[in-house]
Amino acid sequence: MPEYVRTGYVRLFEVRVLHHYWLDDGSAYFHELPGPEQAQRLLSYDVRPLLGIEPSPTTAATIAGLRGVVRSTNLGLVVAVPSGTTVPPDDTYEFHLTVRAPDYPNYTALTLRAQRIVDVVDPAGGTVRRYKANVPVLSNQTGISRAVGATSRLFLSSPYDLGSGDGVEALVVAGGTIRQLTSDTPGTPFLVIGASDQHPVYLHQDDVPVITPPPNSVGAPDRGIELDDAVPVEVTAIIRLIPTGATDAAFNFIDNNGHARAPAPVFELHLKNRSTVWRYRKKGDGSADSVEPGPLPLTYFGNAGTKQKPSTGAIAIERDNSTPPQVTSLVSEIYV
Repeated sequence: MPEYVRTGYVRLFEVRVLHHYWLDDGSAYFHELPGPEQAQRLLSYDVRPLLGIEPSPTTAATIAGLRGVVRSTNLGLVVAVPSGTTVPPDDTYEFHLTVRAPDYPNYTALTLRAQRIVDVVDPAGGTVRRYKANVPVLSNQTGISRAVGATSRLFLSSPYDLGSGDGVEALVVAGGTIRQLTSDTPGTPFLVIGASDQHPVYLHQDDVPVITPPPNSVGAPDRGIELDDAVPVEVTAIIRLIPTGATDAAFNFIDNNGHARAPAPVFELHLKNRSTVWRYRKKGDGSADSVEPGPLPLTYFGNAGTKQKPSTGAIAIERDNSTPPQVTSLVSEIYV
């Protein structure tokens, strides 16, 4: 008679990547919706058509070495290991996010920041280093926990800067409120999102690390990552997790014995939807009809304006005549 051995698995951690274009309802933020409506929205949400989330080759090998598994979900991914597994505390679990949806940049904030690839020669040795600009790196070592609604959540984004930001769609905190810049003008104008302690911590400009290029080299971007053979050139963001050592112990996903914590932590990455000025034009001749008084969020559900909602593809990026040109406004053209 054959002998069967069953292995029980436990979750090591879960990562959720939540895009507010698909979660918010017009001007109503997702976390402000009634509980049953939030649950239904999450059931219908699926990040997989928007973004690919794959482990690095080293991470895939690490998980396989633990006899663990990685499973994609509609919300992101889950990593599980056999019950009782001892997880080395210093291993790094890295996941690469790549864009799948062609229209993703149209409704996602901060996508005006070009993720260009630059080759830089190291004068000391003549080797070429390759960088990709404006790629954020999210980590449980630098994330921040915050109570949004009834529970405390673990956000992989770092705390917001208290300064004026660094250009259009930058997120900053001032006077206890989150502000999103709506042009490149330092400090103003801006859109007030709400009290910072009542919102998720959205992906923002300071999640992109500062690049330290070789001394005396030329041309490296100010912020981004250095590419190597393990990182796909199409990467748009990186999630980097370490089992223990986080400043906030809630972000650790093993206990003092190296075993998976129960319950396993759920890490969240929140992507901010774009806000634009909604300008209505007459279908007949294209002349301006009216303009909403301030920027409004683009959302799949609901309508934040007083008339027809815009297509995400009909966005005009208005710039001034300075050198280099500065963004003065993001405008959604709506023909009525």
